[in-house]
Amino acid sequence: MRNAIIMGAAGRDFHNFNLFFKENKDIKVVAFTATQIPDIDGRKYPKELAGELYPDGINIYPEEQLLELIEKYDVKDVYFAYSDVPYEYVLDKSADVMKTGANFILLGPGETMVKSTKPVVSVCAVRTGCGKSQTTRKVSNILKELGFKVAAIRHPMPYGDLVKQKVQKFETIDDLKKHECTIEEMEEYEPHISNGVVVFAGVDYEAIVREAEKIADVILWDGGNNDLPFYKADLEIVVVDPHRAGHELTYYPGGANFKRADVIVINKIDTADLEDIIEVRENIRDHNPDAIVVDGASPIFVEGGDKIRGKKVLVIEDGPTLTHGEMKYGAGIMAAHKYGAAELVDPRPFAVGTIADTFEKYPEIGILLPAMGYGDQQMKDLETTINNIEADLVIVATPIDLSRIVNFKKPTVRVSYDLEEIGTPTLTDILSNHPKLKR
Repeated sequence: MRNAIIMGAAGRDFHNFNLFFKENKDIKVVAFTATQIPDIDGRKYPKELAGELYPDGINIYPEEQLLELIEKYDVKDVYFAYSDVPYEYVLDKSADVMKTGANFILLGPGETMVKSTKPVVSVCAVRTGCGKSQTTRKVSNILKELGFKVAAIRHPMPYGDLVKQKVQKFETIDDLKKHECTIEEMEEYEPHISNGVVVFAGVDYEAIVREAEKIADVILWDGGNNDLPFYKADLEIVVVDPHRAGHELTYYPGGANFKRADVIVINKIDTADLEDIIEVRENIRDHNPDAIVVDGASPIFVEGGDKIRGKKVLVIEDGPTLTHGEMKYGAGIMAAHKYGAAELVDPRPFAVGTIADTFEKYPEIGILLPAMGYGDQQMKDLETTINNIEADLVIVATPIDLSRIVNFKKPTVRVSYDLEEIGTPTLTDILSNHPKLKR
């Protein structure tokens, strides 16, 4: 039996374990390591989920302890299982591992995709913050218009009690509170619920899809963190962002998504530079010439946008887009400029606790406030930080109504955005003509 470690971030790592390692008597997983997400180390992958070969569960350690864990447990194989990182980062981690003598391994889609009994449409991206969420909403609306009952299955974010989170079903906004969702989870689930689509998520994605199949004609995989789909899809839609042209070829595993895609949506064409759009088109031509290309934009809508003019404003953007997504701005900044804000307030001097830690870890964020909320304490720190800041108005550009979680002491306006296709072909054209989606 070979000892192994899985490097993860509370998502792909657990999925890979369930499919490839759980019943594999030739490999013993002695540990998970964790990174990217606050406070996910120091836990266990519980025995209730780990299976008969792991009666004590599996400890989760900080990734910083990886090399000493390899030595301590005489590890032969280290499996890398998280996403949205540059190729250089992956190779650097491989060098760290291989200097110990251990193997550094990436599991491919063939070993880690579950087959559904229903047609599957996947929506993924090459980077966090490309516009996958609005694309997924667009696809779900089209499928409903075609007469299908749709269940969305979201990429995992199991940051709480893993046993309770084995299979989660979200039909109403109240279910978000019932399952003790973080802000990051609510940002992904709430738009689907508001759109009349039931969302499934959790830890055990084979069990999850079997539950979804009971109520749906079509499974919609809502990918996250530019990861590969967990299900074998009949149609793979991948979103690219010309604001980060070239990243489709240099990030893991977004580059694999890009090269596998049946359909590539070039989003944000309305705000990107022409030379960047051309670069993305050339990369599609050179690396995935058979993909169908859809041009898209994500125009912003601000109810009460006139309130912004001449004001000193705080801009709150989606957290992961700014942190490991590495975006310098989002819809909130665009709204501030469009509607004539007098000044953008720098939140950094007012940040407290885990929000201050986030700015320290990601100094390139600048004068935006990421809506971080991976747990109760971080949500409290976010609220305190917001209410510490001296501003006339808060521009909220998160996918959810943040006022349900944060008690704002200042006036707010909310920014929303949807995908709008430009020209042809459209996603409706593609979906309505797909052989697996014929009535």
